[in-house]
Amino acid sequence: MPDHPLPVDINAPAPLPVDTPRIKRMLDRHQTKIKISLKACVHCSLCADSCFLYTTHNRKPRYMPAYKLIHSIGRLYKKKGRVDRACLEEIRDVVWKDCVLCTRCYCVCGIDIPGLLSLARDICRSQGVCPDFGVPGSAAPGPANANSPAAVNSDTAA
Repeated sequence: MPDHPLPVDINAPAPLPVDTPRIKRMLDRHQTKIKISLKACVHCSLCADSCFLYTTHNRKPRYMPAYKLIHSIGRLYKKKGRVDRACLEEIRDVVWKDCVLCTRCYCVCGIDIPGLLSLARDICRSQGVCPDFGVPGSAAPGPANANSPAAVNSDTAA
């Protein structure tokens, strides 16, 4: 579990149950690509240096593109979409907090890491599990994230 989870509002209403059939359908639409990509990854770590988050966070493995792929879409695929909300929240942190989806990931085996991380985001979003960026009307209820660029202090706004 990430050591820096996104903020959560403890007063928020109870979350809806996870719609596992919907997750399974989303995974099934991309099954061939997911399966080939997970088998093609040889854990060589050559993708790591293409990620600026990896290089700026003291080369922590959690920021490696392959790690993000395996711990998001790989986890969803392995469990065939049968995950609980806590699992989706961990995946949310991997694909949003530990990745900015800049698409600079480069895999020598040809894996479309950004595309698959985007799919993991789509799956989380389909279940209402996404970060609160402090934007009014955002999908995730809760307090504004002070670290988010979207959180603007009206006293300092131009």
